[in-house]
Amino acid sequence: MQNISQLNWKKISDELNEFGYSVSDPVLSPQECSDLIQLYPNDSIFRSHIQMEKYRFGAGEYKYFAYPLPAIIQKLRETMYPHLVPTANHWMKDLGIAQEYPDDLRQFLQRCHHSGQKRPTPLMLTYQKGDYNCLHQDLYGEQFFPIQGTCMLSEPGKDFSGGEFLLVEQRPRAQSVGHVVSIPHGGFVLFATSFRPAHGTRGSYRVTMRHGVSRLHSGSRFTLGIIFHDAK
Repeated sequence: MQNISQLNWKKISDELNEFGYSVSDPVLSPQECSDLIQLYPNDSIFRSHIQMEKYRFGAGEYKYFAYPLPAIIQKLRETMYPHLVPTANHWMKDLGIAQEYPDDLRQFLQRCHHSGQKRPTPLMLTYQKGDYNCLHQDLYGEQFFPIQGTCMLSEPGKDFSGGEFLLVEQRPRAQSVGHVVSIPHGGFVLFATSFRPAHGTRGSYRVTMRHGVSRLHSGSRFTLGIIFHDAK
């Protein structure tokens, strides 16, 4: 795994502020991606299994990991979080929200647990031909971290076609803006969980954001979701 501190966090922060998302260089090696995919059939390390069609979320499936998380996922969650805290706190201050995130993930998770949010949220998603994910937000209770990430475990163009990562932003009194995001094999897209600030002539205002996945044309697509807040 690449040293997380060596990512271009200045670029990531600037792009999060301007667009609401940023794509990183590959963080996981092809072997690490393959090793994570091989975990998917092992139900003993997951706490729940969701079939999207059952809940009209789209088509495909995903599983939430149980505690303790696999070591590589725990490390990703712990090491990425502090690099995102300055942007998260800037967003809250910009929007006048009385919320400040601690520098350490354990302290933030204690806040989640005190609010009754004790279930881990990192997850693995898989899509086959024809599958897709409806636009949504990953909110699981009162406490949430405003930025999350998705890592591409399959190799685009080789393992699958279609299945683009989608982001849609809704600005007040304006039509929605859509983004189609390419994620490299082993790389992350970091993006706004629910909303972000944007700047207008009268100051900052809230832009609501939702994410999803377009229909898969062929192959099989696996991704790893890193969400920093826990769930009820």
